[in-house]
Amino acid sequence: MLQQGHTQPWAERLPMPSAESMTDAQRAAAQALIDGPRKAVFGPFIPLLQSPVLMERIGSLGEYLRFDSPLDARVRELVTCAVARHVGNQFEWVVHATAAVKAGVSADAIEALRLGRRAAPLAEDEQLALDFAQELLHSHGVSEPTYAAAESRFGKSAVVDLGALVGYFTMVCWVMNVAHTPVKPAEGQPGLDAFPL
Repeated sequence: MLQQGHTQPWAERLPMPSAESMTDAQRAAAQALIDGPRKAVFGPFIPLLQSPVLMERIGSLGEYLRFDSPLDARVRELVTCAVARHVGNQFEWVVHATAAVKAGVSADAIEALRLGRRAAPLAEDEQLALDFAQELLHSHGVSEPTYAAAESRFGKSAVVDLGALVGYFTMVCWVMNVAHTPVKPAEGQPGLDAFPL
């Protein structure tokens, strides 16, 4: 297991509740997730199950951003990887680094991002989205040139989706970072090392 969060001593803080200990609201929220496109309760939804109404609402937002947004899958997955790397989240990194490569992002670019280096080679739309996401993560906004390039390439609606995607994955990463939600490593996809503090 890859440990989530770098605090010591380490222990998973909010594990999956047992079936017999779940409230009716938790059971209903878990079943809705199982019946939806995710097909299971995993990742951020394990700690979020402690607050089933919040879990359902966050799940709906995530479904749109992951499965229905007009942003290309390559762009969505690369931006998610940038967020996971920025906040040091093992789960989202392992899941989305693999998905990014499957969607067509260069494996070399993903590995460079994992190591904290400049991701390359990237297609033009990938580079624009990565610049937007990294600027937003580091400065809590985007400059006029970055915004103008993103709007020109993606359009206003998709730029809103891009900003929301960064915010959504930052939020669920933080939930897992706090909860110490571990993840099984994926074959051929190493986890993240902590950046030096």
